[in-house]
Amino acid sequence: MAANARLIGGAAALIAAALVAKYEPAPDQFKPYWDPYGNVWTVCDGHTGGVDPNRIYTADECKAFKQADIATAQGIVNQCLPMPKLPQIEGALTDATYNIGRSVVCGSTLQKAALANDWPAACAELTRWDKAGGRVLPGLTRRRTDDRAVCEGRAVLDMWAKQ
Repeated sequence: MAANARLIGGAAALIAAALVAKYEPAPDQFKPYWDPYGNVWTVCDGHTGGVDPNRIYTADECKAFKQADIATAQGIVNQCLPMPKLPQIEGALTDATYNIGRSVVCGSTLQKAALANDWPAACAELTRWDKAGGRVLPGLTRRRTDDRAVCEGRAVLDMWAKQ
């Protein structure tokens, strides 16, 4: 059983990493930039927290940030939704948590649906999280649409081929 959980967790992390790679790279990802919606310094693939705006980060630092941030997001998903999940569901929710934060899976309508084992409703909730600063942002709409498609099992592999 533990081996299966590790395989599912690893597959989910790979799915989340692919979504992060699609949506997070900044034009100059090694140079910090100010995210006006999150009101936070950001670097690499959307890493926040302890970012020094006056330095340039390395590829190795960015890789380490991304791996740690995905692991943190995945931990939050599994803390708030402790039941077994299909890899694509866990991967999509991990990406959403990576991008939005814990509120998407902890204390949300999505969490209530998932805890009731209503996965179609839980996955559908992802498309509601497409706003920043009170405005719908097209990039967030695209990302949440992809998250939902992955969560529902409609686009695990074919979405990468379309890029």
